[in-house]
Amino acid sequence: MEKQAKKFTAKQMILCITGMIFLLAGIGILSFYGIRKIRRDLHRQKLMRENVVVEIPSLEIKAPVLEGTSQEILREGAGHFEGTGEVGSGNYCVAAHSSTIYKEYFNNLKNVQDGMEILLYRTDKTYASYLVMDHFIVEPNETWILDDFGDCRITLVTCTDDGSQRLVVVGKPESQSVEQQ
Repeated sequence: MEKQAKKFTAKQMILCITGMIFLLAGIGILSFYGIRKIRRDLHRQKLMRENVVVEIPSLEIKAPVLEGTSQEILREGAGHFEGTGEVGSGNYCVAAHSSTIYKEYFNNLKNVQDGMEILLYRTDKTYASYLVMDHFIVEPNETWILDDFGDCRITLVTCTDDGSQRLVVVGKPESQSVEQQ
């Protein structure tokens, strides 16, 4: 049998080159987003190592808590309201975004139930453990939730799904002892 040389027509050559261009463009786009995701994950891990971390294991919530509640801070993680309590003392108040569209740290907070455990890790990895005692909705101007009530508690704040109100979750210490992770 004779080997026949297969000749490509101009149309086939154009389709082949176009396919290669789309393949390379697809690989480039996937690489861009893959690298971007890896950078975000590494940045998130760094924030978790260097800051207080709030965790509600049963809701799969785990967020770094930075100082302040500006939009810039809340883009990075959760924010500690300045002037409120410390980890394990006073009313430690934390805000974070939730959204039905974007993956935000407090998205699952709307599923909270009384009795759920909230862990608040310090940077030295010791932690304070709280149990959810109450959750309710307030108007955005109701700042009394940030007041010192003379006890030890954690107050978590996020927007309701439509953004018009605030979901507030209050946890009280599970025990007075500080445990090691």
